[in-house]
Amino acid sequence: MTDLLDFTIKDLVAGYRAKTLSPYEYWLAVEARIEAFEPHVAALYAYDPQGAREQAKASTERWLRDEPLGPLDGIPVSLKELIATKGQPVPLGTAAVELLPAEEDAPIAARMKEDGAVIFAKTTCPDYGMLSSGLSSFHPLSRNPWDLTQNPGGSSAGAASAGAAGYGPLHIGTDIGGSVRLPAGWTGLFGFKPSHGRIPVDPYYVGRCAGPMTRCVDDAAFSMATLSRPDWRDGTSLPPNDFDWMDHDIDVRGMKIGVMLDAGCGLAVDIEIRDAVLAAAKRFEDAGATVFEVEPVLTRQMLDGLDNFWRAKFWGDIRNLSAERRAKILPYIYQWAEKGADVSGVEAVQGFGQTIEMRKTCGRLFTTVDAVLSPTNPIVSYPADWASPTNDPEKPFEHIAFTVPWNMSEQPAASINCGFSKTGMPIGLQIVGPRFDDMRVLKLSKLFETWTGGIANWPKPPVA
Repeated sequence: MTDLLDFTIKDLVAGYRAKTLSPYEYWLAVEARIEAFEPHVAALYAYDPQGAREQAKASTERWLRDEPLGPLDGIPVSLKELIATKGQPVPLGTAAVELLPAEEDAPIAARMKEDGAVIFAKTTCPDYGMLSSGLSSFHPLSRNPWDLTQNPGGSSAGAASAGAAGYGPLHIGTDIGGSVRLPAGWTGLFGFKPSHGRIPVDPYYVGRCAGPMTRCVDDAAFSMATLSRPDWRDGTSLPPNDFDWMDHDIDVRGMKIGVMLDAGCGLAVDIEIRDAVLAAAKRFEDAGATVFEVEPVLTRQMLDGLDNFWRAKFWGDIRNLSAERRAKILPYIYQWAEKGADVSGVEAVQGFGQTIEMRKTCGRLFTTVDAVLSPTNPIVSYPADWASPTNDPEKPFEHIAFTVPWNMSEQPAASINCGFSKTGMPIGLQIVGPRFDDMRVLKLSKLFETWTGGIANWPKPPVA
């Protein structure tokens, strides 16, 4: 049964169609893996194995009749708990929220149900999704399956842990500054943040998007036909597309690829990460691309302005909570947020203006390049119980300097594994493409995965 956990979505669908494998049989293999690994990594919230069995049985019956609901029928999927599912509370990762059942499915949950995917659990996140960590005042501490003493990153922490631990092929995270790509980088997954509006989200706000986190590029690409269907609730939702999401042919000869090794501010890049990114860039150069180093698109003024804006916005979100409820927020988050009360309206607007400056610098860079390569994360790893890579609420965003500009410019970006540190931790390569050219990022990612072979030996549950 363990071998089943290595199957891609294409493998599973082929087995379902040929009736050599049923969704129910596959789910039992996933359930066994969760039972073995979950006590160690704490990736899941609202885990419902009985409900998953019932969904898998219903899918099995549909496949026996050759009547699947959609391309993901019978495929187990987890959703970050910030993605609402009707009837379940949305804790937002914090003990401060009153647990009320959601009135309707968010767009992503609706698309998954329409296609018959087996939604078996939500995945954990830190308070309000505002940390790159598995630390939360509501959820148990989520850990990195590669090394249980280390952090999976965040805020899609549980999604990253679940993916690396082998809880099925597909996990959906959300991302406002790197929350899909950062944890993907730290856990070896492929994390894809498409162009904003490609995957509708609700609620939408500046920078927020969602994306698949998978063990291979094909699984993320396969899911996009479902995830990218428009939804009126997201005012940025893009029109219907007719992309062949599985068409990954690309010739990089003559392409101009920029390599960004300096983010402009934030944490310095570990030498092991720099070396791995340069080695990855060399592969593209050897394949015929013109590869050259490019200057950063982010400045300290931009990052600090964004910090002011986010503090002010978040303080506005929580200031009307009772003192009792505010006291339940993770202290690191609350200490960061309460300074938002001192941000004036003018300063908040000026901070928001820095998101526009990021769009400008990113746009200017892409007049000279076809794609950008960079580190996903500046550091190899950090302890599981830290709130962030600095563990300092006065320096909360020093680790997002490579990722956050592409949220504000709304460009597609992915993280893909490009090696391991001496301590055995995964290293992520970020690949960025022009706005709306999601296929270019997927094609470049698939090409790189073909060169490297991807990760063959994923973590196994600890032996009792």
